[in-house]
Amino acid sequence: MRANMKFLLLSFLAGIVSACGFEPLSLWPLMIAAFAVLLWLVARAPSLRSALARGYWFGAGQFMLGLNWIATAFTFQSNMPAWLGWIAVVLLSLYLAVYPAMAAGLAWNYGTRSSQAKSRGAAPDSEERPSTALGANGLSYILIFAAAWIVTEWLRATMFTGFAWNPVGVVLIDSWLKWASTLVGTYGVSAIVVLLAGLVWRVAAMRTRWRFAMLAALLLAVMIDLNIVIERDEERLAQQPLVRIVQPNTGQHDRWRPGFEEENFRRLAVLTGEPPDEPRLLLWPESAITEPLGDNRPLAAPEVQALRRQVASLLGPNDLLLTGGITVASPDGYRVTSATNSVFAMDSSARVLARFDKAHLVPYGEYLPMRPLLSAIGLSRLAPGDLDYIPGPGPVTIDFGRFGEIGFQLCYEIIFSGEVVEDGDRPAFIFNPSNDAWFGDWGPPQHLAQARLRAVEEGLPVLRATPTGISAIVDAHGRVVESLPWRSAGVIDARLPLPKEPTPFARAGNILPFLFALLLVAIAIAVRRKHR
Repeated sequence: MRANMKFLLLSFLAGIVSACGFEPLSLWPLMIAAFAVLLWLVARAPSLRSALARGYWFGAGQFMLGLNWIATAFTFQSNMPAWLGWIAVVLLSLYLAVYPAMAAGLAWNYGTRSSQAKSRGAAPDSEERPSTALGANGLSYILIFAAAWIVTEWLRATMFTGFAWNPVGVVLIDSWLKWASTLVGTYGVSAIVVLLAGLVWRVAAMRTRWRFAMLAALLLAVMIDLNIVIERDEERLAQQPLVRIVQPNTGQHDRWRPGFEEENFRRLAVLTGEPPDEPRLLLWPESAITEPLGDNRPLAAPEVQALRRQVASLLGPNDLLLTGGITVASPDGYRVTSATNSVFAMDSSARVLARFDKAHLVPYGEYLPMRPLLSAIGLSRLAPGDLDYIPGPGPVTIDFGRFGEIGFQLCYEIIFSGEVVEDGDRPAFIFNPSNDAWFGDWGPPQHLAQARLRAVEEGLPVLRATPTGISAIVDAHGRVVESLPWRSAGVIDARLPLPKEPTPFARAGNILPFLFALLLVAIAIAVRRKHR
C-alpha cells in the first residue's frame, strides 16, 4: 500500500509539472517530460485499477494548477465567500481528472495486453510490474495511449456542456508542430505531445551514452518555428479595411459599481477617438456596454434608443461598431425573464444591423444550473443578478459589405475546436470579444493561446477585444501581429489580416482527429502482430 501511494503522489506531482507547459509559464518541455513520466508510471501499474488511479491523479495535478485562475473569479462577487473559489478549483479538477484516467486505463488495458498475458496473476496490486516487461510492445502501448488521449480529450470538451480549456496540444502553439492542427486538429496535436513523450521515455531508457544528446536534439527539433518563412502579401494587405480594437482597462470590480457607467463610456469615447478619412471597423470588448442595448419592453424603448444614439455619436459616418452588450427579454412586456450575452453591430445612425447571441454559456457564470436546488443552499451566479442568460443558435457568419463576412465567437466559445465557424458559410475572420478581467494572471494568456490555435486550425485571423487584456490581432498562421498587455488601456490600429484557403481541418472538422486515432490504433495492432 505504501508503494502504491508513492506512485500516486508521483503521478500527482507529474501532473502539476505538466501544467507549467501552459501559459503564462509556457515551459512546454516540462509538459513532454511529465507525460514521459506518466507513460512510465502507467506501464508499471500492476492492475487496471492502479493504472486508472495514476492517470487520475496526474490529471488532478494538471488541472488544479492550470485552472487556478478560476478561484480569482470568486473574488468579484459578494454573495459567496471568496475561499469557495479554491474549493471550486479542486472539485472541478477532481471531475476533469476522470478523462486522463480513462486514457491511462485504455492504454494499460489494450496497449500492454501481451505483457499482461505473460505475467497475469503474478503480482498483487501493491507490487509493480517493470515497464521493461513491455519489450517490443512499448511502441504499441505509446500509440494506443496517444489514440486514447484524442478520444478522452474530445469527451472532456463535449460531456455535460464541455470544458475544453487547456488541451495538451496548445503547448506547441509556438512550435512548427502547431501546423499539424490543420490536418488532425487540436486533439490530434495533443496526441503528438503524447507521442513525443513516448519517444523521450524510450530514449531515456536506452543504455547509451548518447541518449542525453538525442533528447536535446529532440527538444531542439520541436522548438523550431517555421513562421520565419511566411511572407505577407503587403499589396493585398494595404487594401484591407482599417480596424481599431479598444481596450479600456475596465476592471471587474468597477464594472457593476453604481455610477460607473459614465466613466466607462468616457474611456470608450477617448479610445475610440476621432474618425479618420476612411471607414473603420471598431471592435469593443464583451460587456463593453453594461446597460441593455436590446429590450422588448415598450416602456424601456426610449431609454434603449437614447443609449444607442449615445454610442453611435462616437462613430464616423461610414464606421461599423461591433460591441459586446446584453439584451433582456420579457414575455408580457413588463416582467424580465431572461437575457442574452450578445455582440451588436451598429452604424453611425444608431441602427442595430445585426446581433449575435452567445451559444456556449458558462455554467455558474452566465446561468446557474439546477437553480431551485442550488439557490436554496446559498449558491448563486458569479455575475451580479439572478437573471439567467439563454443560449443563441451557435456560430454564424454575417456579411457587412465593405468589411467582409465576419464570424463571431464570444469569450470562451473560442476554445471549442471544430465549433467556431458556421457550416457552409466561412467568414473572412473571427471576432472574439471577451471579458478576461475575471481570470487573474493565468487565464488571459491561456485564453489567447487557445484562440491562436483556432486561427491555425481554421486558417482564419482571430481578432480579440477585451476590457483588461490581452487584446490582440492573430493572423491566419496563429501569429500575434499586435497585442495590448494585460491591465493596460490602449488601442490597436491595423489592417485586417488576410484569411488563408480553408485547411483540411476547416473542411472536415473533428472527424480528422478520430481518423488519426484509428490510424494510431491500426499501427499499434500491426506492431504487436509483427512481434508476436
